[in-house]
Amino acid sequence: MKSQQELTEVLNKAAEEDNLVGTNIRNEEKLVEETFERNDGIFRMFPSFVPRRFGKAGKRLKLHPDDYFVFGMHRGSITERWFSSTIAAQNGKEAKADEGLSYVSVGFDTDDKFSLKYAVEVLQDKLVGQELWNEYNGWPMYSKFFDNLNPLFHHLHLGFEDAAKVGKLGKPEAYFFPPQLNNHFGESGYTYFGFDPDTDPEEVKERIRKFATDDTRITELSRAYRIELGTGWYTAPGVIHAPASVLTYEPQWNSDVNSVFENTVSGEIYPPEMLDEELPEDQQGNIDAVFDLLDWEKNVDPHYKASNFRPPITETDTDAYKQEWITYGNEYFSAKQLTVYPGQTVTISDGAAYGCIVIQGYGQFGNYKAESPTLLRFGQQSSDEFFVSHDKATTGVEITNNSDVEPLVILKHFGPNCPNVPKV
Repeated sequence: MKSQQELTEVLNKAAEEDNLVGTNIRNEEKLVEETFERNDGIFRMFPSFVPRRFGKAGKRLKLHPDDYFVFGMHRGSITERWFSSTIAAQNGKEAKADEGLSYVSVGFDTDDKFSLKYAVEVLQDKLVGQELWNEYNGWPMYSKFFDNLNPLFHHLHLGFEDAAKVGKLGKPEAYFFPPQLNNHFGESGYTYFGFDPDTDPEEVKERIRKFATDDTRITELSRAYRIELGTGWYTAPGVIHAPASVLTYEPQWNSDVNSVFENTVSGEIYPPEMLDEELPEDQQGNIDAVFDLLDWEKNVDPHYKASNFRPPITETDTDAYKQEWITYGNEYFSAKQLTVYPGQTVTISDGAAYGCIVIQGYGQFGNYKAESPTLLRFGQQSSDEFFVSHDKATTGVEITNNSDVEPLVILKHFGPNCPNVPKV
């Protein structure tokens, strides 16, 4: 609640200063309720593209080639698209205040919109369900595509206790690699997780002590796993990882907090503050404090793959559709992949509110036409992203695949209250 209130204050100030990505924003209670009722408890979302100061765009986000630097060359290229987000990206002092925040499209005849964050505040349990509203007073997760031509640096996301010291939340996350969006693997088709089980803690400390002066070569101490499309992984807070240059669907907790242990990747140099900028000021520069951000036992688990690899698990398989669990085995969030076969109409009940993104095909999703785009301009509306309220998800969404030949494929992300999530 506190972080959401603080973000509201930041957004209000940014609106006065014209420092928002979003335009035609109408955070009006009546408009939210009318849009919700008119569309039977389902929102159509406005695409939220996010630049990063690091990495090179993989150009698999279906964004027009001319639009990858619309935030300015100094901000870096667009390498992410965020879904169902009620938080903003931690993108530095030059960032727009609402980068990463999801907006709801009012209709195709207007560019009017309101934030999903505001819609949750207005509709409360009508949107996210009584359980999530009582526990979090909001929507506690989001998802994204990240899309880098080069591999990401070896980094970790803080655990909840460490993040609380700097007024933030810990960040568990998960990965799924959709074949539909990976026509190439970029520079590196493998991900490093943790450290070799025989690694001595002092070896890690010795590497990061020279972060400002020499290449840490930290992945020499790690383990790499080749990416298998159509599968995924779970990454707990405190586990160091260097993701592959594969477009990745990434459900995660409401946080954007990390510590970077690798200072050069594919010739790109990262500044020393990325190592310790998420520590309290009196601990910055303290290598032991940086090292303590690691969950050491998880990082050197000799059976890491057995605990964290996530092949799909079939939930339902009929002549009309197939639904699989693609993120599971954690207490924070889950995700499913729904495939509706050509020419079929199905009604799917999931038991909890969710956001979703269409990655293949076209058809009907509730009251909306749904289609996976070929190419989007920055600022353009789309018909590929939706947010489904708790009651509508529970009673069921009618989905039609209007193609005679191509499957309609949808990825769905849920909070911690989705029923029947498989354990590991």
